[in-house]
Amino acid sequence: MAHTLLVLHGPNLNLLGQREPDIYGRQTLADIDAELAAMAALHDAQLVSFQSNHEGVLVDRVQSALADGFEFIIINPAALTHTSVALRDALAAIALPFIEVHLSNVHRREAFRRHSYFSDLAVGVVCGLGSAGYRAALEFALHYPRQ
Repeated sequence: MAHTLLVLHGPNLNLLGQREPDIYGRQTLADIDAELAAMAALHDAQLVSFQSNHEGVLVDRVQSALADGFEFIIINPAALTHTSVALRDALAAIALPFIEVHLSNVHRREAFRRHSYFSDLAVGVVCGLGSAGYRAALEFALHYPRQ
């Protein structure tokens, strides 16, 4: 079971609740993080959430995840999904299992959103379930076998 989990949120997710609520919902990022923390606590798991609008900051956080003792990552790369080879390379370099999460169903949106630099590396991909996608990813991660 994974007991130390890192949740990473990419660009513009700090605006959840006010940014295009018809697409991304009305919950704030703080609401989502609080739900995940409560869920992790029920399983005696340690969970850290981190958001940045800056690609390099997210790359740095991924690179430090292994040394910081994390066993699993849940990541919503947001717009970086479609552009960031650097973030992909960081995830590949540390080789921690991760799940890619998207609030909206990217396959029902613009064509450019259908390509991900992360999906082929991910243990799984959850999209289109709103904030429930984060909870589904966490439930899976909590029961993912440790290496």
